[in-house]
Amino acid sequence: MEPLEIATAHGPARAHVQAHDHPRAALVLGHGAGGGVTARDLVTAGRAAATVGFSVAFVEQPYRVAGRRSPAPAGQLDTAWTEVLAALRGGPFDGLPVVTGGRSSGARVACRTFAATEAIGVVCLAFPLQPPRRSAPPPSRLPELEAVVVPVLVVQGERDPFGMPPEGPQRQVVRVAGDHGLKSDLAAVQAAVAGWLGELLAG
Repeated sequence: MEPLEIATAHGPARAHVQAHDHPRAALVLGHGAGGGVTARDLVTAGRAAATVGFSVAFVEQPYRVAGRRSPAPAGQLDTAWTEVLAALRGGPFDGLPVVTGGRSSGARVACRTFAATEAIGVVCLAFPLQPPRRSAPPPSRLPELEAVVVPVLVVQGERDPFGMPPEGPQRQVVRVAGDHGLKSDLAAVQAAVAGWLGELLAG
């Protein structure tokens, strides 16, 4: 399927949709701050979702579509993401329950917007809990995870310099080999995502 260009308040975004023949739900994934939608862990998560009946969309934020590597401010990211989700719900994912997520920065966006996007769950790949320590104690992004009141899956590399998020009442944290790139054991990433999504729909 050709990528869908979706107008947002901050320029066009792009959604790469992989439709399932008989979808039970949809998974929408966002990229990291300086990366793209071809990141291996994102592709692996999409493949995992397809095995349990999900249609999948990989979303490029407007700054990436415009050719910029430096991310837009958080407010712009959240607004564009919410507008893309609305367009997908009114188009290829009409009538489907939607899970949102992404890797690193994309995971943070999905957490901050879970209510606005009416997500039934959030998948976080390599959630950047704390920037690696420099001179001062780094700020924690744990409040972004704690604010999510729907089920959350975090897949985190055991050697991630951004830290390891804790488990929570509705938050499952799966440790896999590797660092922030999640490239060391893609089979474990796929198994974690497929298993969690399957349980989410069964529940």
